[in-house]
Amino acid sequence: MTGAAVIICGFLLIELLVRTAILNPYVVPRPSDVLLAFERIVVEEQILSRFLVTAAEAGTAAVLVALIGIPLGTLLQGVPLLRKATETWIAGMAAAPIVLIYPLFLVIFGRSPWTIIAIAVLAGLPPVAMLTLEGLSAVRPALVDTGRSFRLSRWQMFWKIMFPAALPSIFSGLRIGLIFALINVVGVEFLINFGGLGPLINELAERYDMPGTYAAICFVVFVSIIVFVVMERLEKWLRPVR
Repeated sequence: MTGAAVIICGFLLIELLVRTAILNPYVVPRPSDVLLAFERIVVEEQILSRFLVTAAEAGTAAVLVALIGIPLGTLLQGVPLLRKATETWIAGMAAAPIVLIYPLFLVIFGRSPWTIIAIAVLAGLPPVAMLTLEGLSAVRPALVDTGRSFRLSRWQMFWKIMFPAALPSIFSGLRIGLIFALINVVGVEFLINFGGLGPLINELAERYDMPGTYAAICFVVFVSIIVFVVMERLEKWLRPVR
């Protein structure tokens, strides 16, 4: 309730600043106008069908991020030499503006969904791999010793002890990675004017429909929040009871 109150107060403050011309209404529309624009972009701009396109691209990228990032983090944890050789580079990728290399992917994949998906995967991989590595490395030695006392194989040790103990860290990486992937999906869609929500934001901005533009941006933010909450609930469901 406190969080909702803070957001409402923020909107009311912006509304007041725009109405009193302290904020330029040609740059920042009134929140009330943005709220009214939601119905228009849903009915006239087919935002739901555009969202399905973006969701398909982001979902494909999310699956690839999980299928590549978690095994990569596991490999780095199991091979110390490889970890020392690549950990700094992978961490550096997390801070790199991956989206700027979209012209290279346009040459490789053409103006297609795979350009968007490839960049989203590259953006989402580093946090998943690094937090998987961190979670596996932080497993308590007592748990490992318990597994050894039961003479578990390496595979059993991983699935019965290491992986469950590292789940909180892995899910933290997945949450961050999926948000990075979604942001880059919409960003690349905007840049190459191909896909779902990104081109919609571009079209509304070119028409100088500021309330509609901000409404579309708020829709993307709302989707990101939903993804974050769903991942958090999934983590609680899968996390072993302690």
